[in-house]
Amino acid sequence: MELKEKKVGILTLGCKVNQYESEAIAEGFEARGYTVLPADEVCDVYVINTCTVTAESDRKARQFIRRAHSQNKDAPILVTGCFAQTSPDEILAIEGVSFVSGNAEKLSVVDAAEALLSKKDVEKNSVSDIFSADFERMNIKKFDRTRAYVKIEDGCDSRCTYCIIPNARGHIRSKKPEDVVSEVEALTKGGCREVVLTGIETASYGKDLGNTDLADIICKVSNIEGIGRIRLGSLDPSLITEAFVNKIKNVSALAPHFHLSLQSGSDRVLALMKRKYNSKMALRAIELLREAFPEAQFTTDVIVGFPGETDEDFLKTVEFAKKARFLKIHIFPYSKRTGTPAASMPNQIPKQVKKERLAALSTVEADIRHEILSSFVEKNESVEVLFETFDGRGVIGHTASFIEVLAPSCTPLHSITRRVRLLSTDGETCFGEIISY
Repeated sequence: MELKEKKVGILTLGCKVNQYESEAIAEGFEARGYTVLPADEVCDVYVINTCTVTAESDRKARQFIRRAHSQNKDAPILVTGCFAQTSPDEILAIEGVSFVSGNAEKLSVVDAAEALLSKKDVEKNSVSDIFSADFERMNIKKFDRTRAYVKIEDGCDSRCTYCIIPNARGHIRSKKPEDVVSEVEALTKGGCREVVLTGIETASYGKDLGNTDLADIICKVSNIEGIGRIRLGSLDPSLITEAFVNKIKNVSALAPHFHLSLQSGSDRVLALMKRKYNSKMALRAIELLREAFPEAQFTTDVIVGFPGETDEDFLKTVEFAKKARFLKIHIFPYSKRTGTPAASMPNQIPKQVKKERLAALSTVEADIRHEILSSFVEKNESVEVLFETFDGRGVIGHTASFIEVLAPSCTPLHSITRRVRLLSTDGETCFGEIISY
């Protein structure tokens, strides 16, 4: 008798760590004979990997759970991730949800799905104490496009006043160096041209291990035979010291693109947020990296409308952005998170003011990016581009410093590097012609 094909739809919300964990979950299902599909298709079972960094993240999770249930009312829905960790009862109250697990046991959704499809009884709430959790052992063998995210760290021991993530992710926990190296080795042998070493607080890698740190693991990974580019996840500016930069500055595989978790350019607001640095320290971190990596480009996160943020505070953030010359700023209006100190702070900022500040900073960001991209075009030099996608008319990829480039091509150049002469820009992407084959 022919066995029925089993289909699982997996939806991922949130950060690169969630993307990595969803890939590990997908590979777990594939090992059991499932076909993994997008969550907007009719499937036998659904897995929703949630985020809870903002209220909007929670809203999207609820929306996608209901959408999955409407697609197949008989399909079990399993919910995991940060929203599941912090609010399991709220999720279980949504029609169609059969199982909830937190961030300590994400791979348990595979066994739970098998049991549910076999009509076996399953404890619906599998969320455990995240603060006593070890690093969950998982690895991936596959990757999309040319790039693979590799989770090297989980958890955060900072207690920023706006952030709920420590409650969702627990204490800092690091993957053993030998496990990181073996995972990246396998990905590289499988054709991966770029790995992103990421975590919830990437720069804190190794703090719990005691005998290694982020710079050490970067150097170890760079020694892997055939390694392509190495990128890093979001970095706290306070951890970018002269000693750190001196250890990594000669790593040729390290891409000169750094994402700093800035949040504000105002020292007063940073103090209210309980960040571990001030604007002077953050600017010094950028200067240190630029001295070591002259071609470096920087991206960042900024929260506008934090409680008590004045017009003057906001203008300091704008001025910082101009000094730092960020290629991209991910701008978020402050979002109340129940259980965080900032949620009960006085002087909450009206929604309209947040919207206006977001728009103003977005305009500044766009102007800076246009200037950066135009300067590349004006140099009339060729750049090395690792191509990732093909749209039928051209190929799209990125330089090592994370400049997006589109070039005409009749054929895909997936995972292939070519030199491209840049000819123009629209302020978002550079357009050029391939000059080497």
